[in-house]
Amino acid sequence: MDRIIYTAASGANAAMARQQALSNNLANVSTPGFRAEMSTYRSVPLEGSGASTRVFALEATAGHLDRPGPITMTGRNLDVAARDNAYFAIQALDGTEAYTRAGALEVTQEGNLVNPQGLPMLDAGGAPINVPQGAQVQVGSDGTITAKVGTEPANVVGRLKMVSPSPEARIKRGDDGYFRSLTGEPLNADPNARLQDAALEGSNVNPIEAMVGMIQVARQFEQQMKLLQTAEKNDQTASQLLSVG
Repeated sequence: MDRIIYTAASGANAAMARQQALSNNLANVSTPGFRAEMSTYRSVPLEGSGASTRVFALEATAGHLDRPGPITMTGRNLDVAARDNAYFAIQALDGTEAYTRAGALEVTQEGNLVNPQGLPMLDAGGAPINVPQGAQVQVGSDGTITAKVGTEPANVVGRLKMVSPSPEARIKRGDDGYFRSLTGEPLNADPNARLQDAALEGSNVNPIEAMVGMIQVARQFEQQMKLLQTAEKNDQTASQLLSVG
């Protein structure tokens, strides 16, 4: 059996994985705060008998595109957009602290400040933020949340926890789509992080780049399939030659 099938199959598998990432990016082109997923592969020479030009396609450390998305002014007092590389802290379904750029906040009937998916927003101490019933809520540029009930003076009810990942404190995307630190431990709040109120950040996915990438990957996959077909024809021809005589 021609061993080319193994190298061709690894290339086809890498193309399929990249196509999935690009498809997911394209599906989230309108998702506020979405960070484009990146798939990375590297060529590893195959050691052993046979041609030294054969290589496997192995997955390398994948990440996300950290380029800011476009900012749209909405005029809504609970819409916020993180500036620079800041992220908002939320409490994920598994109870851990996670991070997101989506800032279309809501106040539940119980007075909890939550993200668009209903997950609690966290304050600088890592605790959920509660807002008085019927209060008018304003969010300052530093994440400070003030609530005003009727004619009473406005009171500070908390401050959004914002973190700024760095090379020393990196984050990665989880299976639920939210980001967490590499160690799983909560990152320290960044007191210098700022946000834009009454605005939302859009997805940083470039739809044209994603479409072009999908076309390129589809062609790469076809090439790998042609290699597999060639290997099959070679085996059939070899079998016919061996059966002669």
